[in-house]
Amino acid sequence: MIMAPITHPDILRALAAAGHKSTVLITDAHYAAATAVGPNAVTVHLNLTAGRPTIPEVLDAVLAMVVVEHATQIQAAPDALPSDVQNAVADALRPEVAVEYVERQAFYDLARSVDLALAIVTGDISRFGNVLLRLGALLTC
Repeated sequence: MIMAPITHPDILRALAAAGHKSTVLITDAHYAAATAVGPNAVTVHLNLTAGRPTIPEVLDAVLAMVVVEHATQIQAAPDALPSDVQNAVADALRPEVAVEYVERQAFYDLARSVDLALAIVTGDISRFGNVLLRLGALLTC
């Protein structure tokens, strides 16, 4: 039996197959996952109900499984600031993980990369919560 925060077989498989510099996308419920993901990505829909699970909940589980070296989010519109979900994402990441904010189309272009290994669609209905994680290397002694 698996003793880890993530037990979803498709997510486990995609994370195991991903390597250093691969990316993982965690999206809100409104993300166009049919058209705005890379050709190599496994897409997993966890959005059973509106609002659950949230992006921070899924992010916490993913962070318990992989090393992240960089995160990218969409620059929030002025009327959406401060963004509680973006603040929650930044708080969940290790302090040394830089968070970059890019304009919407640049974010979609990054998400359509051949480096995208996994897209997880949440039920989160918060604006500007989508986050693209670039995986780092696990350093062992």
